[in-house]
This record gives sequence, C-alpha cells and structure tokens, in this order.
Amino acid sequence: MMTTKIDPGTIYAQKIVSGEIIACNKVKKACQRHLRDLERSTDPFYPFEYRPAKAKKVVKFLEMLPDISTGKPTKLALFQKFIVYMLYAWRYKETGFRRFTKAYISMARKGGKSVLVAGLSLYELIYGESPKFDRQIYATANSRGQARTVFKMITMQLKKIRSQSKAIRKVTKIVQSEIRYLKDDCVIMPLSRDTDNLDSLNVLIGILDEYHTASNTKMMEVLESSQGQQDQGLILIISTAGFKLNGPMYSQEYPYVDDILNGRKENENYFAIVYEQDDEEEIYDESTWIKSNPLLEIPTLQKKILKNLRKKLKEAMDKDDLNGTLVKNFNLWQSASSESFLNGRDWKNCGVNAAPDIKGKPVYIGIDLSRTDDLSALSFIYPLEDENETFYVDSHSFVGTKGGLDNKIDRDKLDYRALARAGYCTITDKKSGIINLQQVVDHMIKHINDNDLQVKGIFFDPYNVSLFLNEVEKHGYEDLLIEVRQGPLTLSEPTKDFRLNVIDRKIIHSQNPLLDTAMHNAMLKKVNDTIQIDKDLYREKIDPAAAMINAHTGAMYHYKDDFDWNSYYESGEFTL
Repeated sequence: MMTTKIDPGTIYAQKIVSGEIIACNKVKKACQRHLRDLERSTDPFYPFEYRPAKAKKVVKFLEMLPDISTGKPTKLALFQKFIVYMLYAWRYKETGFRRFTKAYISMARKGGKSVLVAGLSLYELIYGESPKFDRQIYATANSRGQARTVFKMITMQLKKIRSQSKAIRKVTKIVQSEIRYLKDDCVIMPLSRDTDNLDSLNVLIGILDEYHTASNTKMMEVLESSQGQQDQGLILIISTAGFKLNGPMYSQEYPYVDDILNGRKENENYFAIVYEQDDEEEIYDESTWIKSNPLLEIPTLQKKILKNLRKKLKEAMDKDDLNGTLVKNFNLWQSASSESFLNGRDWKNCGVNAAPDIKGKPVYIGIDLSRTDDLSALSFIYPLEDENETFYVDSHSFVGTKGGLDNKIDRDKLDYRALARAGYCTITDKKSGIINLQQVVDHMIKHINDNDLQVKGIFFDPYNVSLFLNEVEKHGYEDLLIEVRQGPLTLSEPTKDFRLNVIDRKIIHSQNPLLDTAMHNAMLKKVNDTIQIDKDLYREKIDPAAAMINAHTGAMYHYKDDFDWNSYYESGEFTL
C-alpha cells in the first residue's frame, strides 16, 4: 500500500480498514468515518476540510516533549498520531476553527492516553491559537486525588522542558495546584467535584479523566456550560471501561458514541475512538489483544506488554476472578461483582432500538411492592412466539416522594421527573409521599386494555400486597393472581433461566433506563446450589428486576408445550 504522500492520520485509518493493523469494530468505524469524511470534504457544501499541516505542528511539539522516565524525546505511536490528526486537522472551512468540540478516547490501562492528553494540554497552554489570552485548561475527575493524576503528568513534562529551555522557564510558572503561562496569562489546573466556585470558569480544554468513576454528569455540565464564549472549546473524555454500569459514561456516553460510529445518530462535532475487545472470548487469543492495547502496534514494546498481560490474565484465571482484568487490561465493561445477577454486556447486547408490537400478545405480569415510600414496579414479559422463542421484557416503576422528590433524585442519581415525562415511571400523587397503590392498579389495567393483552398471570410477592389484590379483583382478574413465594425453592430456577435467556439473546428489551438500572444493580444471594436476587439491597433500585423474576416464574414455561401445569398447581410452589 502506497502511503508515503499522505499524512499519518490517514495512513493509520487505511491500515485499520485494510486489516493491516488488527482493530475492534469501533476503531474500524472511527477510521472509516475519517476516510468517508475525506471524500465528503470535496463537496463545496460540506462544512469541514482536512488540514494535516495543523496537526503536524502539534505532533512535532509532542515528540519534542521528554519522556518523564527516561528524559528522551517522546515518539508517538501511529494510533496516537491518528487521534491528534483527527482533533487538530479537521477544521471548519469558513472559520478555520477545530471541527471537534468533544472527544471520547478509551483504551486499556497503560495505553498512552494520559501522556498524550498531557502533551496536548501543554501545547494549548503555550501555543493555543484561540483565544489569544486567558486560555484555561482543566484536568478534572471524580475526586481531588484523581484530578491531580493528569495534572501531575503535565507538571512532570513541563519540568523536563523547563530544565532544558531557558525561554520556557522564563514564561512558565509551576505552583502546587496550577501551571501558568505568564506571557498570555494562561493556566492549567486540576478540578474535582469538591472544588469551589466552578461556575466562574471560562474553559478552553476540559479533561474528564477516568470518567468511568463518575456518578453523575455535573462536572461535564459545568465544563460545557462554561465554553459558551470559546471558538475552539474541547471536552476530552479519557478513560478505561469500569464497573459503574449506571454511571453516565456507560449509560449515556458509551451508547451515544456507539450510535455515532454506527451511523444511527449524527454528531459532526464529536470524535470517538474506543479500543476494546469485541468479545470476552478474545482474551484467550493473544493476536487480538491489540484491539484494546493499541501500543502493541510498536514492535519494541510488544514483548514487554504481552508479558505483563499474560501475567495479569494467568493470575486472574488462577483466582477465578476475571472481572478486574477484563476491565483494566482489555477495556471491557463489567458488573462490579462476580455475584451480579447479569453481566452488563450481556444485558446491553439484548437491547433493541424500538419495542416490538405487543398488540394482542400474551403477557406475564410481575409485581413488586417492596417499599411503599420508595420504589415499586410492574414488569411485563411478552412471548413473541417466533421461531427463536424470544421474550420482550419491559417495566414501569412507581416512585414515592417521602422526604422530598429532589432529595430522592439527588440520592438515587436518577432524574425521576424526566423519567416520568418519558413514560418510564409514575410519581405518587399522595401528599404523604407513599406510593399510591391505586395508581399501580390503574396503570396495569390501562396497559392491558390499551394493548388488548392476553394476561397469562399476575405474579406477586405477598409482601404488602393485600390492598393491591383487592383492587385487581374488582377488574375480574382474581383467577389470574398467582403468589410467588420469596425463597430459593421458588425463585432459583426462574432466576437461572432468565439469565440463560439473556446470555442466549432470547430476551430483548428497549433500554428502559429504570429496568437497566435494576438489572445492573441486582446481586445474587446463593444458598447451596440455589440462587435468587438479594432483595435486602432494596436501596439499589432493583424492584423492576425482582418483579421480572416474579413474572418469569410463569413465563419460563410458555414455550414448553409438555409442561405439566396440573402438577405445578398441585405442588407446594403454587398458591393463590
């Protein structure tokens, strides 16, 4: 392949797309996007153009920076050059300003992302084009200590430069918590959620380091809202995968960049590149490890990196605990514990963009009224009766407001008002703040009638359910009310069966955020060879998951034509 006359960014994209460099699907999509946009840029109506010379200056600066360990100039890997070229070479035709205002860069630990971002921060501090003065760069994270990680890297690099250049030493100043470029009154500082007076910022570059630990989007919102007067403002999300599946990185940014890369959504100002394994099974094939560890493209580093990865993987396998290694070394999102009900990626893989038509379908309904002043749920399982014996699942939650809705929103990190407007939950209308059981019944009956559903059973946890049952019986469903005893004898098999159906993708869901939260949070309680969801963790918002398993005690037999229902009704597992 002839690449001598083109820039490193395009060379890398061509090597990835051709298969010369092994890459995961998301990296391939990012490279295909670049090559496609190069073709689009010849259209006079396309607003962006590619100016490699702009990025070449940045790369030259970065490769002059001394390595903090050896003091020798840093040599960028080709993938690092690709990132720099995407961020700096793509420009608006009309103004010449950078195209990308937000970037999502994710790879396994020790992949070279922090060194790269530290170098970019120094370049903007000293040579940034716009604004001419008062360029503010902030390294942010979820905690003060974490926020200082990238800042420390920047400081160490600048100290090396200052020791070699009298001119740089004269115009820069390093103090405990800030770096200043005196000539243009510019600054680099670490910030965390604990920092005071965040609203007075005027951010040019905002770095969100290890964003996987974030519980909410507040820091992101502060940084973005402060960039209103910036012509070339940039938010940089740099992170490995993590365990916080309900955090904003996994629940919001990760699916959004997936949509961008796959063409389901368009955002011309958002650059995304994600180095990850495409499948967990790939961890047993060393030839695929470059997918999550792009530094393996450098021959002189391969031996060292592979040795370390082999050691980490063997130790994890010996301990029968792969979670940490999958996250840190292969950039795969995982549930926080091996005791989790479901693997987060398995559940995500069952998601669909649009709900199937449920009109006239059979339905199994589960109810969980665990705490009348907190959260309760109705869950629905619809057998689609297709050749794959698929179930579509969904839920609706009911939110108590005792203690104040704002306090509950802040505590749970869930915007219940927005979720209610979107139809995912109902907020109680009782002044006391407790859940109104009449609202639960009304929602269920209306849902059944509006969709002409064939109710196969209403499966309930007997706790605190008497008033609910009385109201349901008024609508003529008394013969379909089925009590589900809350113990391993009853719940173990449906819990196992539901999980297997998720793994086999016989369960589909339309990414209901409250159901997603419940499935990510649900933990298992094991007794001998039996399992069930641990309902003692009621504050983890698992009610939709608990209600779903109640429903699955019946739904699991839907496709089993030879199931002996008479024996089941006569057994100790079934009660009215």
